[in-house]
Amino acid sequence: MNSAVIVFPGSNCDRDLAVALELVTGVKPQMVWHRDAELPGGLDFIGIPGGFSYGDYLRSGAMAARSPVMRAVAEAAARGVPVLGVCNGFQVLTEAGLLPGALMRNSGLSFVCRPVELSVENSQTLFTCRYRAGERITIPVAHHDGNYQADGETLRRLEGDGRIAFRYSGEVNGSAGSIAGIVNDAGNVLGMMPHPERAVEDAHDNTDGRRLFEGLLETALA
Repeated sequence: MNSAVIVFPGSNCDRDLAVALELVTGVKPQMVWHRDAELPGGLDFIGIPGGFSYGDYLRSGAMAARSPVMRAVAEAAARGVPVLGVCNGFQVLTEAGLLPGALMRNSGLSFVCRPVELSVENSQTLFTCRYRAGERITIPVAHHDGNYQADGETLRRLEGDGRIAFRYSGEVNGSAGSIAGIVNDAGNVLGMMPHPERAVEDAHDNTDGRRLFEGLLETALA
């Protein structure tokens, strides 16, 4: 699988995502600097990692969303290339308009860093095809602005169209409908606050995130 990980100033999970991709696919992803106006050719997958792009100035992900590379990411997504935004990457995707809604300050006004239980709401996406609908999995979170919010119309559309990929099983950050991850209309862009790349090998004491990347690999090779 030919993959790329976008790197912004302040990204600190880019290596984690790259290691997870190499572990599952056997191929090192290409690291793409945010000022690049073009992406490598023939990509099967694009990852936007977590961290604190631009120090979270203005709003989390707001400045990164306007980096030159994001126009290329948007064009690739429009062609059907799978795009995953994790944590800060989810924030970047909403700020760039590739996903609806916004990630607000956690309802408890504190940084949340712990493993959380998720419910797999839709197992029919490129990213969740290795999970069962309704399955409970455990994935770590680490965020201060993970409170997903959207207007009522958007929330109804996400629910009705089956675009909620993951939901928190308990209270984590105040997200509307306990939403932890959503996909776009086409189903090839996923934004999620939990970090699947931190749950891919036995050393993590949890491999629930590995199947997300295995599903992507399976789709790329199909």
